[in-house]
Amino acid sequence: MTLKIYGVLRSRATRPVWAAKELGLAYELIPVIQSYRLKDAAAADAPLNTASPAFLKVNPAGQVPSLDDDGFVLHESLAISLYLARKQGGPIAPANLREEAQMVQWSLWAATGCEAKALQILYNSGPAGDAALRQDGIEALKRPFTALNAALAAGGGYLVGGRFTVADINVAEIVRYAQPATALIDAYPNIKAWIATCQSRPAFKAMMVERDQEPA
Repeated sequence: MTLKIYGVLRSRATRPVWAAKELGLAYELIPVIQSYRLKDAAAADAPLNTASPAFLKVNPAGQVPSLDDDGFVLHESLAISLYLARKQGGPIAPANLREEAQMVQWSLWAATGCEAKALQILYNSGPAGDAALRQDGIEALKRPFTALNAALAAGGGYLVGGRFTVADINVAEIVRYAQPATALIDAYPNIKAWIATCQSRPAFKAMMVERDQEPA
């Protein structure tokens, strides 16, 4: 049975899709658009979306992404990425229990300490954005980015094991939301170099090409 990832790449599905590409996994991406992006998610001709009864059977919470691995269903993008790496093994996966714990730690750290404010920057960086909210996001990220910058220096440019791992995927995809604040990124040279390295990887580039082909 083919590994199935439910979602679109204009969502947090980028994380497990990037991981799957890094791991060389065969998978089927089943497009499930967020219902709030549709004029009428319940219309007869509406595409499969997070409010569709068919998808709610997969994830009753109505959120993407979700994964179906031969009947094993898992939700939450960070958990899916960690699972895929742990299952497949290889250099981006944890080599031992301590590395696994560190990968979970960094994923949770980014989700709880950075994501909301990074999204605040992303959503308010355009001409219609709220400058005050954008600046609030920037100020709030200075402390966690100081910690991340130091950790990258100590870790040889990566988060775990001195090499690129799924932890870098999960955290980089959250830091990406803050990249419109170029001065913020520039203030942390280790973060700037690390995110550039992560985003230069062929798997990331391939994922972003597919993302850019999706409707905005």
